[in-house]
Amino acid sequence: MKTGALPIGIAILFCLAINLPVKAQVGVDTPPPTDAQVLFDGSKQLLHTNWTYWEGPRLSASLPIKWAIEDDPVDAGTVMNSNDPSAAGGKYGSADIVTSQKFKDFRLHLEFLVGHEGGNSGLYLQNRYEIQILDGDSTKHGMGAVINETPSPYHAYNGVGKWNSYDVVFRAARFKNGERSEKAMVTLYFNGNKVYTNQTISQVWGGVNSGIDGGNDQGKGITDTPGGIKLQAEGHPVLYRNIWIKELDLKKADTDF
Repeated sequence: MKTGALPIGIAILFCLAINLPVKAQVGVDTPPPTDAQVLFDGSKQLLHTNWTYWEGPRLSASLPIKWAIEDDPVDAGTVMNSNDPSAAGGKYGSADIVTSQKFKDFRLHLEFLVGHEGGNSGLYLQNRYEIQILDGDSTKHGMGAVINETPSPYHAYNGVGKWNSYDVVFRAARFKNGERSEKAMVTLYFNGNKVYTNQTISQVWGGVNSGIDGGNDQGKGITDTPGGIKLQAEGHPVLYRNIWIKELDLKKADTDF
């Protein structure tokens, strides 16, 4: 062996290592990478800088945002509470908050805690496509589902009073000559478990009060309009923390990570 050369065993391991896929950094407490944008870090400043109320047809809240900043019930730090008074009775769309910045393709991390049984909220990608947050529901309308399009991966849910995480890579729908040529696509890790890969999304569900294009051809009329990250207020104490995003440019229809 030449001086300075790696021992054969170490060299083999090195060669194997550089060819292994890099494991995705996912799960509760995953920190933002240096090139990500932090959308919410527990501070009132980022809540009011990065977010606003979605101006949908049912909006009844007024700025400034009334989502309370509270102490984290589990760990040190502060969180925001989606239980906006304007959403009492489950009136989704009345006090939903959405990022001022709009996105096309992205990698998103978000953590949530459901405060009581039956707690309900929702994560909207591009203010269109909902990944459900609903305790107690394991149907296609339930926890972790791309609403009405996938089964609920309820087995991955940590339960009431515990922190949960969604890690998402999303690719927006593609268009040619004004017509949709490729559907939106998403891969989701739920609490570090990959629960669906390259799942296409057909439409917006929930009607005009749900999000962008909800009123277009019963949600089937998807347009080429970027949208923000939206969180739903439905009159329940669902808490959020550690939300960050990294913009991507996915040339191929592949969101696996």
